[in-house]
Amino acid sequence: MRNYLRDSTEFQYVYKKGRRYDGRFITVFVISNDGQHHRLGVTASKKAIGKAVDRNRAKRLMREAFRFNEPSLLTLTSKYDWVLNAKPTLLSVKLKSPADEFADVV
Repeated sequence: MRNYLRDSTEFQYVYKKGRRYDGRFITVFVISNDGQHHRLGVTASKKAIGKAVDRNRAKRLMREAFRFNEPSLLTLTSKYDWVLNAKPTLLSVKLKSPADEFADVV
């Protein structure tokens, strides 16, 4: 089930056409796709997060939050493209907080 958004045009499409959900730790952009799987894209900008080690940790936390919610994703009737953007507050918490926030969107 691991399909990822890789190309910047795919990210831009989700940003422009998708729905946006703002949380304390992450911003979620989502749009339905015609594929057979959910696709995930994660971003942690240098402006928002800073050092590379922190950006990598933020991306790991967001991917894990997505994995943590896979059972909920499987119950959805449609498949979606998800883009998760890290906020600076993400680095101050453990996995449970961003995973719960993502579950609220699902």
